[in-house]
Amino acid sequence: MPAADSILSISGLSKTYASGFQALRSIDLDIRRGEIFALLGPNGAGKTTLINIVCGIVNPTAGTVTVDGHDHIRDWRAARALIGLVPQELTTDAFESVWAVANYSRGLFNKAKDHAHIETVLKSLSLWDKRDSKIMTLSGGMKRRVLIAKALAHEPRILFLDEPTAGVDVELRKDMWDSVNALRAAGVTIILTTHYIEEAELMADRIGVINKGELILVEDKAGLMRKFGKKQLRIELQQKLDALPAALAAQGLSLAGDGRALLYSYEAQGERRGITRIMEELLRLEIRVRDVDTKQSSLEDIFVDLVRQDR
Repeated sequence: MPAADSILSISGLSKTYASGFQALRSIDLDIRRGEIFALLGPNGAGKTTLINIVCGIVNPTAGTVTVDGHDHIRDWRAARALIGLVPQELTTDAFESVWAVANYSRGLFNKAKDHAHIETVLKSLSLWDKRDSKIMTLSGGMKRRVLIAKALAHEPRILFLDEPTAGVDVELRKDMWDSVNALRAAGVTIILTTHYIEEAELMADRIGVINKGELILVEDKAGLMRKFGKKQLRIELQQKLDALPAALAAQGLSLAGDGRALLYSYEAQGERRGITRIMEELLRLEIRVRDVDTKQSSLEDIFVDLVRQDR
């Protein structure tokens, strides 16, 4: 049963191609209404296959997809009308204008013309000044914004962004994420894949990790950082140590910085009593400390560890 607050429910979804390659293995996932959900995974993990099935581009081998109560096969027209897709590939009508492409995309879903809505979409994506420009004259970043405009033209409630900022410079990337935040504020549910893990860390409410066709983890971002995050304590010393004292090695410390620093790694949610014992041991050994610094693992560190463990 879909969760009460879910707008998209995926159950037992599998895909095996004619070659025998199994791209997806019994995926179960509920997407909450109004959230930003980041789907992370290495190349070939199944991210794009999953998106293409939900969007009706690829047929599943088994399983069901329900879009706001509509079965995506039996009631495909209603289900598809609720979804916007921004694909990885920069494919659009090179000789058409930005305005024409957005209007045509709206018409594909049998929506009545709404010039005010198209104007709002183009302005929100900083495309209004380019509305009469042919697609072929635009930069790669602008073309990607046009893809987003096309996806939003029919007023979807769910927006899939498949690597939306690939090839986009840092400034444009920031502008696009500002647009994504505005869409979420307007009630649009965002599902994205990205290679820029720092974007997922910044933007997403929840994180899903997929590897070899299996969804290996779904977690609130804050919970993920608490559960799997690690911290590293770096202790800068006033004098160089030529060797690590056995008492400190027993505490799990290691030498760094040519003997001028000590490192200690511990679980982010673990007890901090170990640090107190370390400082007491340093006092006992008369090792004087210059500075102490703590670094917490990033979402990228966690992702790499999870995928490595799943091999």
